[in-house]
Amino acid sequence: MGFFQRLKSNLGARSGPRGKDGARAYAIGDIHGRLDLLELLLAKIEADIAARPRARNFIIFLGDYVDRGPDSAGVIERLRAWQPDHARPIFLGGNHEEVMLRVLRGDEDVLQSWLKFGGAECAESYGLDAESLRKLHPTAAIDLLVAKVPKAHRRFLEELADTFSFGDYLFVHAGIRPGLGLEEQDRHDLRWIREPFLSDIKEHGFTVVHGHTIVSRVEERPNRIAIDTGAYHSGVLTALAVEENERWYLATSRDEAEGSDSSARPSAIA
Repeated sequence: MGFFQRLKSNLGARSGPRGKDGARAYAIGDIHGRLDLLELLLAKIEADIAARPRARNFIIFLGDYVDRGPDSAGVIERLRAWQPDHARPIFLGGNHEEVMLRVLRGDEDVLQSWLKFGGAECAESYGLDAESLRKLHPTAAIDLLVAKVPKAHRRFLEELADTFSFGDYLFVHAGIRPGLGLEEQDRHDLRWIREPFLSDIKEHGFTVVHGHTIVSRVEERPNRIAIDTGAYHSGVLTALAVEENERWYLATSRDEAEGSDSSARPSAIA
């Protein structure tokens, strides 16, 4: 996928989805602790806004800010304090934020699985030693984590939204349960679902833009667009831009990410 790819719908027939009139939206896929890539992509979005100004801009983050990459704490701090001049940020929650919050709230049953699937890197970004946490009694390990995670970070996680609508697009972390209206959707599905959402071919009444399931390149289907390009190990963090009948993509590249985090590594579960 090139750095700057444009896809235009048929303006006359309106054969594709349309964004909100008079506004532009950028959606950023799963960051997973890659603060370095986040900074690169935000700079590209800011340059895109400056090159083609639009009075109303939204930047939607699809969740999974934490775990796996080296700087979950840095990502949360960057986003929670961010006040861009020319855009309104929208923060959605992913399954990794949900599990992290369960741990912070004292759920000992999920502690070890959280550490196994990316929580270890997250804990280390807050100055804790993951191996030491694994050896402690769960209560003691959680107490250490609660003491290290700033209250402002926890508040950020607790205030994350589930969905954001923009014209004919619905932005969500994982997807939706096919056949149910938006008001009937369960939060667990919005943050965790894969099947039957991924293989469903029916119209939903809107185009779903989602992350959660890693794709090697942006995957466009008639009823959904997947933009999680596995940033934590691929070095490619992707944003979709939508303005009326037009959409295009901005992304970091492997060359830009080279050497920025040699410790980032892939995992079997997204």
